[in-house]
Amino acid sequence: MGSAIAQGLFKHKTTGDNLQVVVTNPGQTKLDAIAPFCDATFTDNAQAAAQADIILIAVKPWLVDRVIADIRPVIDQRSPIIVSIAAGVTIERLQEQIGRQLPTFRVIPNTAISLAESMTLVAAQDATEEQNSLISSIFGKLGKVLFIPESLMNAGTALTSCGIAYALRYIRAATEGGVEMGFQATQAREMVAQTLIGAAQLILQNNSHPEVEIDKVTTPAGITIKGLNAMEAEGFTNAVIKGLKASLI
Repeated sequence: MGSAIAQGLFKHKTTGDNLQVVVTNPGQTKLDAIAPFCDATFTDNAQAAAQADIILIAVKPWLVDRVIADIRPVIDQRSPIIVSIAAGVTIERLQEQIGRQLPTFRVIPNTAISLAESMTLVAAQDATEEQNSLISSIFGKLGKVLFIPESLMNAGTALTSCGIAYALRYIRAATEGGVEMGFQATQAREMVAQTLIGAAQLILQNNSHPEVEIDKVTTPAGITIKGLNAMEAEGFTNAVIKGLKASLI
């Protein structure tokens, strides 16, 4: 995820943008792979963070404490903005490890960030409106951004981060149905994927409720309502809700 963010930011820099993307990783092989998509690479965390105004911690949760220990001397000197995408690591824990109440952001993107189509959730603490706007503009280069209370981050993760997998599972199921009805798998997959893009854009661009758009295609005694009712009879809505609730950390 850290690599996807770095590449996305580097690719979407605009004219006059002061953003510099610096990446650190202990493995030189990984750094060599990402080097064309960033401004500089380091194997030393403290060295990478030495001139940083924003430090993005993009490691597994159990590595967060170690990374903060590496860069704490730099943090003490520069007072940067701290951003973490480590799942389940609270802002309180981050600030405890840092030892100071710096502007801290907990961010949950999803894997579509590699295509600049992420739904990124942000919770902030000890940050000014200007700092909130800065973080929003940075991640806004890579999709949509929504600020939410930290208490809802786990639920938001189920909807947006896990939600990518749930949407893809629907695409797989619908593709298999298309094959059973006579289409080539590649044809069915393309048809279903584009249909989901269209459905999502109807909601986003029209700012409408899903049922409003559903009503437009469910004519009396028509085939769409028959299909919807058959899916509901098999527990479609209930299965989705149960899956989301099961994903809560």
